[in-house]
Amino acid sequence: MDRERFEELVDEAVERLPRRFRDKLENVVIMVEDVPPRGLERDGLLLGLYHGVPRTQRSVFFSTPPDQIFLYQRNIEAICRNDEQVRRQIRKTLLHEIGHYFGLSEEELR
Repeated sequence: MDRERFEELVDEAVERLPRRFRDKLENVVIMVEDVPPRGLERDGLLLGLYHGVPRTQRSVFFSTPPDQIFLYQRNIEAICRNDEQVRRQIRKTLLHEIGHYFGLSEEELR
């Protein structure tokens, strides 16, 4: 799948988020990369990554740079057999990383 189509699917996934969550996404950028940086994958294939300060840990006294959510296109495609599976995996990965943005731990997300 080319990058443009993959990013369209990411945009669709964001638009399909429940409005109450989508409206609370502030100061966060969602980016697509081919693969994670070298050394980042420890326990298998990394599909996405949240980098930032979760909303539950922010202070009104300090500003923070934009949070980042990365989706790794080649890794997502590697575990999918067709475009529909890619679409579903994008949504699943995006929801997982947005969960971290809202302060949920790995255990809570499972």
